[in-house]
Amino acid sequence: MHPVEPAKTRVESFAPVVDSDSEILIFGSMPGEESLRLGQYYANPRNAFWQILANLTGNRNDLSYELRLKLLNDHRIALWDVLRACERSGSLDSAIKVSSMDTNDFQTFLANNSRIRRVFFNGAFAETAYRKYVLPGLAPREAAIPILRLPSTSPANAGLRFEDKLRLWQVILD
Repeated sequence: MHPVEPAKTRVESFAPVVDSDSEILIFGSMPGEESLRLGQYYANPRNAFWQILANLTGNRNDLSYELRLKLLNDHRIALWDVLRACERSGSLDSAIKVSSMDTNDFQTFLANNSRIRRVFFNGAFAETAYRKYVLPGLAPREAAIPILRLPSTSPANAGLRFEDKLRLWQVILD
């Protein structure tokens, strides 16, 4: 017998977290199941994203979601996902059905947020999807924005200790 592949569900990302002063943009790929259920970016308590941000900015990690979003704005950080929608079973990027991926409208987003000067990716999948499906369609100014992949904050990325992730993520505030 062949193993049965789990059913894939169509999922959609959230609106970007951005304000007119945002200079840094952090991209994920697609919110996980817990994030989608709660309607919050990085809602899985085992995901290190908010803990890393709290450490880098000298804040507590137990802030409410609203205060976490304010923390992003205070540090001129925008947050969004490369994918607008896709089919996926579970939360892992590896479970995304590539042929089902729809990317967000980055040409409009970057044109409307012209202060963005650096883009970071929370993991390899977000960077790969951006380079393959988004970057070729951007206007020259938007395509020239420096980009850098950072290690995923997902609990599935157990290959790096928290301290190592934190050290590598420091670059977003440099």
